[in-house]
Amino acid sequence: MTTSNEVPKVLDELLRVGAPSGYEGPAAEVWRKAAGFAELSYDGIGSTIARVGEAEPLVAIVGHIDEIGLIITHIDEKGFLWFEPIGGWDPQILVGQRVEVTGSDGAVPGVAGRKPIHLLEPDQRKKVVELKSMHIDIGVSDREEAEALVRVGDPIVIRTEPLQVAGSRLVSKSMDNRLGAYVALESTRRCAENAGPGGSMAGVAAVQEEIGLFGARTSAFALKPDIAVAVDVTHATDAPGVDEKELGSHPLGSGPVIGRGSTLSPKVFELLVETAEAEGIEYSVAASGRSTGTDADSIQIARSGIPTGLVSIPLRYMHSPVEMVDLQDVEAVVNLLAAFGSRIKAGVDLSR
Repeated sequence: MTTSNEVPKVLDELLRVGAPSGYEGPAAEVWRKAAGFAELSYDGIGSTIARVGEAEPLVAIVGHIDEIGLIITHIDEKGFLWFEPIGGWDPQILVGQRVEVTGSDGAVPGVAGRKPIHLLEPDQRKKVVELKSMHIDIGVSDREEAEALVRVGDPIVIRTEPLQVAGSRLVSKSMDNRLGAYVALESTRRCAENAGPGGSMAGVAAVQEEIGLFGARTSAFALKPDIAVAVDVTHATDAPGVDEKELGSHPLGSGPVIGRGSTLSPKVFELLVETAEAEGIEYSVAASGRSTGTDADSIQIARSGIPTGLVSIPLRYMHSPVEMVDLQDVEAVVNLLAAFGSRIKAGVDLSR
């Protein structure tokens, strides 16, 4: 059984804060505080860049720092909060969850409620719950009391803390994609402290991925990297109901999942594979015939086109408060990208 001190401190802090798309400030603050080893810069919508070195080529490692959440759209006369989603939700997951609203004066706890099953008509019990039939209850008696604590437009996240389970497995909300943001930072730091980058290297904590891959687009434009790797999570294929014939074989504990496909640079893919094999890092390959659904899609068409790769971390129960990861996979991805940053030197052929 692992112990809590085996979870990297920065990762633990990132997982605990609430920071959905467009409201990433609390997570960005943690990330920026930990990036003191690098030169920091920011884009206009809140993405953070931690750069080491000035030489060419510049390698960018990009992980998005936002999570899915909710936003208050209405406060009714009884003080109940009505909302819409930030990012993609399975409504079944939200029923009965403890939540936290980020109010002007701090966090406001509450619960996600709906009509009790005892009061539902027989045909209603058979239907899948919809978000529009749910509300947030913060325990107040009326609108005036609620408005003293929260406002329309305040963001909401599920309230939970990281939990270690058997072996090196960790459960938490917001693994998607605080893991990628952590890897971007830690691989840049480790590369700088070890062999150093072959040219220069930048870790990027991109915002607003869950609502449109926006932060990766603006930060790639601002940074102008010569080569980029997006870091995200992918579905672990060892959970019940997941078909390896559709997704490939990427169980927890199998290491980095290196992307290969239509929108990804073939040469960046080969360089990632060469690095993994040279470092003795176990990996698997995931194929994509069209877009990947990750920040790689935005980065590779930024400016006149940026050669882009994708490395993913196997994850169970995506977009839920019980996302599960194997910390050994996270460490393997950090090691892969730290070594990758050192191996990319001037003159590398990235043509396509």
